[in-house]
Amino acid sequence: MAHGPSLVRIEALSRIYRRDTIEVRALDGIDLTIAAGAFVALMGPSGSGKTTVLNIIAGIDRATSGHLFVGDNEIVAMSDDELTAFRSREIGFVFQAYNLIPVLTAFENVELPLLLTNLTRAERREHALTALALVGLSDRADHSPRQLSGGQEQRVAIARALVTDPTLVLADEPTGDLDARSADEVLTILSRLNQDFGKTIIMVTHDPRAAKHATVIRNLDKGILLPLAEDGSRAFKG
Repeated sequence: MAHGPSLVRIEALSRIYRRDTIEVRALDGIDLTIAAGAFVALMGPSGSGKTTVLNIIAGIDRATSGHLFVGDNEIVAMSDDELTAFRSREIGFVFQAYNLIPVLTAFENVELPLLLTNLTRAERREHALTALALVGLSDRADHSPRQLSGGQEQRVAIARALVTDPTLVLADEPTGDLDARSADEVLTILSRLNQDFGKTIIMVTHDPRAAKHATVIRNLDKGILLPLAEDGSRAFKG
């Protein structure tokens, strides 16, 4: 599919962690532009800075220096309260470990982000059921996480990330804890969200098979974003 104008602009972004006299440069002045409607896979070995990039885009972590724009929002300059509002409005986050609340049903887990909105109870129900239908789990709405497979739990987590209709979906190793069949189901859903619904997705992964579902693949190594191959090929690393 054709990509739109840039949605994410990262300019000279660095993240340095300090402990006593030790300095760890998790990100070292990276530049990256992501178009609206792209499905980007960020690859690289463990410790390369992939998750740090995702967390800074989401406003979970803060850059040490540089600029990061999501649309017209300058993330680096935001206060904590502004970041919280931005995250709830613009970001859907899918974690490797699902992060579902075990005492809530699938429906209640998906509905949870909507409790912070002005939607009525009926509107929240409609939105949550629509999100569950998108991931093929309408018949599991009343099941608790312990009654679901790992793949189904991750699909509930994707529905929860989508229920607020975010501008940007961030997925951190979304298939890392899944068997091959469940991983394929989750990746197919992410691809469909990108291709059929135009969702912009940034996925961190170390798995070349997962990355093949993306439309753009970029590699990080020791906090540095590696250049694209001259022929534009999507070489895998990590």
